[in-house]
Amino acid sequence: MGGKMIEGPDGRYIVGTVKIGEKGQIVIPKDARDLLDLEPGDTLLVLVDREQGIALVDNERFRLFAQGVLAAQEEPDREPGR
Repeated sequence: MGGKMIEGPDGRYIVGTVKIGEKGQIVIPKDARDLLDLEPGDTLLVLVDREQGIALVDNERFRLFAQGVLAAQEEPDREPGR
């Protein structure tokens, strides 16, 4: 990792840098792994947008988010936030 990890003013974001190895691999900085409770063997989704870049998302958090979206679609008459 190049440089110290920096926490955002609201404590939600940690910024750091990584280098891509010869096999295209990166190492997720320890601070970021600790923040998200990531362990060896966990699955991450790789989201790619040509203009926005790459995001790594914890698969379980994304699955719960997607379930919430689908559940909201099943209840279209429900008021938002209720």
